[in-house]
Amino acid sequence: MPSHLLDDLRSFLDRDQIAASDAILDQHARGESFDQAVRPEVVAFPKSTEEVAEILRYASQHGVPVTPVAVNSSLEGHTVPLHGGISLDLARMDRILAFSPEDLLVVVQPGVTYPQVNMHTRRSGLFFPVDPGAHASIGGMIATNASGTAAVRYGVTADYVLALEVVTPSGEVIRTGSQARKSSSGYNLSRLMCGSEGTLGVITEATLRLSGLPEAAAAARVPFVTIEAATHFATAIIQAGVPVARCELVDAASIAAINTHQDTEYPVEPTIFLEFHGNGPGVEADVAVAADLAETMGATAFEASHDEASRERLWEARHNLFYALVAANPGARNITTDVAVPISKLPYAVDRALICCEREGLRAYALGHVGDGNFHLCIFYRDGPEAEAVERVSHAMVMHALESGGTATGEHGVGIRKLKYMAAEHGPALPVMQSLKRVLDPAGIMNPGKKLPD
Repeated sequence: MPSHLLDDLRSFLDRDQIAASDAILDQHARGESFDQAVRPEVVAFPKSTEEVAEILRYASQHGVPVTPVAVNSSLEGHTVPLHGGISLDLARMDRILAFSPEDLLVVVQPGVTYPQVNMHTRRSGLFFPVDPGAHASIGGMIATNASGTAAVRYGVTADYVLALEVVTPSGEVIRTGSQARKSSSGYNLSRLMCGSEGTLGVITEATLRLSGLPEAAAAARVPFVTIEAATHFATAIIQAGVPVARCELVDAASIAAINTHQDTEYPVEPTIFLEFHGNGPGVEADVAVAADLAETMGATAFEASHDEASRERLWEARHNLFYALVAANPGARNITTDVAVPISKLPYAVDRALICCEREGLRAYALGHVGDGNFHLCIFYRDGPEAEAVERVSHAMVMHALESGGTATGEHGVGIRKLKYMAAEHGPALPVMQSLKRVLDPAGIMNPGKKLPD
């Protein structure tokens, strides 16, 4: 690092935009579920695209690593500044710049969270439907191509990105895409930035496509005796063509943690949570089909609700599940990891992962967006032999997903933990990706040590 790093940054940032106190550095040293902390040398808080460009020009010239961060809710270590340098905190770039209801789009800065977008647009009958659970920032969601509970119907973040403003590692400001709904012009650089995990540039503005709020909605809670039966039901409802908006698996141990944390009284059984969107008669018909299928497949109950407050309570419990699990395992370390497989392979993949945890004596919870074949394991453990067991379970889970035609990560991203699987998953395509990284970031300053192995 340049010995005069802080003084150099003060030449183009205000004093309150630079922090190097122990407390601030510690806050930026780790992610939500990755506790191998590495401190940056300094945290910078830009307020404009021009300031981001100045920082990156300086960093590129002096070889200073830059790690973008905002809400810091990532789970695979994306925001850990492995090589120190500058933690680039974009949380102060939090303005909604434009809203065009007639074009069904909104323009935001990267620090805006998706609930803030929806609060701003809902009076116009529009919403941004990607819902990863945590109050994630739009910039972070684009950088990881986040999906979440509604992906089975609405897709992932990249499906809603029309245009981006990006500062390249050399400090050049470029714009990708347009406000048009489709284009055949040039290479699709917007898609390239989606899921790049801060390794190709810094997103400073995003133009997002919006969807219409559904006329009617209903939620259902469908418990089963075994987790295998629950996952078979989730697979069957998708294969039957029922247009569910959400299809979530929560295992019995997670239900128990939710009940304690949220003061609810759900039966402690593996449960599928469903939500349906559409017009009134259509939603009623979808609920009826799902209820018939649940009965046929051995559900112990099928409780549906059209009441908005009841639906919000149900999804609040799901969104707070990680914090409920942490509260249920005080003092333990945790890893929350995900894979995705073809939906026909889902029941076996979930069952196999849990059996691996049981054999290793690990306390694990299975959950996930099973409507699109994506599931998660949240494992709590202590240092020593349990940590080694976690590594074995995680490895077996990923390798089985790849052998099944799936992927090492469906939505959490590669970050640090999944680097070692990139060659196995992508084969000869990996050097092509590495070539793109070298062209766009020749100095290697952008979030080094993430996304792709060196």
